[in-house]
Amino acid sequence: MGLYGELRRGEVVTMDGELYVVVGTEFRNPGNWRAILNIKFKNLRGGGIVERRVRPQDKVEVVFVDTREVEYQYSDAKFNHFMDSETYESLELPADIIGEDVLFLLPNTKVQIKMYDNKPISVELPNSVRHVIKETEPGIKGATAQTQYKPAVTETGLKITVPPFVGAGDLVEIDTRTGEYAARVSK
Repeated sequence: MGLYGELRRGEVVTMDGELYVVVGTEFRNPGNWRAILNIKFKNLRGGGIVERRVRPQDKVEVVFVDTREVEYQYSDAKFNHFMDSETYESLELPADIIGEDVLFLLPNTKVQIKMYDNKPISVELPNSVRHVIKETEPGIKGATAQTQYKPAVTETGLKITVPPFVGAGDLVEIDTRTGEYAARVSK
C-alpha cells in the first residue's frame, strides 16, 4: 500500500481490479481548504484515460513491477524497437504502449521499461531530451524570452513552441513531463 500523494509518473497501481499507470499529477491547495490531488491514469488493458480527484493522504495499492533499462533503436508501423542495456536482447513493444511519447526519443536514448508478469506495460522517459529544431520561423536577433512563443518542429516531428530567438538548426532541451521547451543548448 502507498499514498496517492507519493505517486509519481510511470508508477503502476491497481484500482477496481485493473492495472493503471500514472501519466500525470496535479497538486492543489486552495487557501484554507483541504489539499486536493488530481491524477491521470492510463488503463493498461484498454488504454483509456481516467482522472481521479483524491486526497494526498488516501491509500492506494501500488503494484511492484520489474524495471529494465533499455535503449531506443527505431520504430516501424506496429512496433517500437529497443535493446536491453544489460543483456543486449532486442525488445519489440507495441506502438500503443508508448504512444505519442515516441516523438521524444532519438536512437540510443536510454529509457526505463516497466514489466509485469514479463510483459511490458509502460515506458518511463528521461526527464528531458535534446533535439535539433528542424522547422520554425526565422529567429529574431535580440529577441527576449518574454515575447510571444512560436511553433517549431523537431527532428523527430515533435511539435513544440519556442522563444523567438530559437531558429532552425538550434539544439534545444525539452521537458518530457510537460512537452515544453526548457532551454537552448550549445552544440
